[in-house]
Amino acid sequence: MYLGIDGEIALVVGASEGIGYESAKALLEEGADVLICSRNADNLKRAAASLKQATGRDARWFAADVTRAEDVQKLRAWVERETAHLDILVSAVGGSHRALFEALDDAAWLANYEFNVLGTVRVIRELLAALRRAPAARIVILGAAGARMPYPNQVVSNVHKAGLIALVKTLGAEFHKYNIRVNSVSPGRTMTGFWTKRIAGMSSAQGVPPEKIIEEFSHEIPMERFGKPEEIAPMVVFLASHKSSYMTCQSILVDGGISRGLI
Repeated sequence: MYLGIDGEIALVVGASEGIGYESAKALLEEGADVLICSRNADNLKRAAASLKQATGRDARWFAADVTRAEDVQKLRAWVERETAHLDILVSAVGGSHRALFEALDDAAWLANYEFNVLGTVRVIRELLAALRRAPAARIVILGAAGARMPYPNQVVSNVHKAGLIALVKTLGAEFHKYNIRVNSVSPGRTMTGFWTKRIAGMSSAQGVPPEKIIEEFSHEIPMERFGKPEEIAPMVVFLASHKSSYMTCQSILVDGGISRGLI
C-alpha cells in the first residue's frame, strides 16, 4: 500500500527505543525524512546509527527532555533550523507508574502528569506553527490501553492516559481549521525496555524466573502474549499517512484484545 509520505518531514519524539524507534524506522522505510528526539544524546546516537544500518537512510537527531519547558523550546528552534515545515509529529513519550492510590502523594501525581500529558502538550504547542505551514499535517500520540481498561495498581497512569484521549478528541476538532488531523494509538502490554526492566525487578523481588512473570501478565491478554514494538508502529505510520485521510479525533487500540470495553 502506497502511503504517500515519501519526501515528507516527520519528527518522532521518544524515538531512541521501543515503539518510538520502530515508528521512526517505519517512517524512514516509507520514504519520509525523519527527525528524532529523546532526552539522552548517547541513546539517540545509537538509535540514529541503528536506523541507518536498518534502512540505509539518515535520521537527524536532537536531545531534549519534554518534561523541561526550556528543552522543548530548544527543540522547536532546532526543528525550525532544519526544515521550513513539519508534515508529521509523533509523540511517543510517557509510561506507567505502578502504585496503590494511598501510596501516591502530590509529587507523584504531578511528575507522572508532566511525563504522560504535559510533555506532549508542550511539544504540540511549540511545533504547531511548523505543522500549520504544512499543507495537511498529522499528529499521532502514543497512549495506552489502560485509558480504556484501567489496570490495577496504576491509578495515576490510568487517569493521565485517559486524559490523552480527551486531548486527542479536543485537538482533532480544534485543529481542523488548520487542516491538521490528530489521532492516537493505544498499545496494550508491549515488550519495550520499560517492561523488560519491570519484569526483571519483579522477578528478582519474587524469586521467580522472568518467564513466569511474563506468563502471569499474558493471561489477561486474549492473544496470550505481549505485543512487540514493531507490531504497533504500522498503525502509527498509517495514522501519519494520507491513507487515513478521513480519520481524526480517534484513539486506536493495538492491544492483543486486552481492552474488553465496547467503547
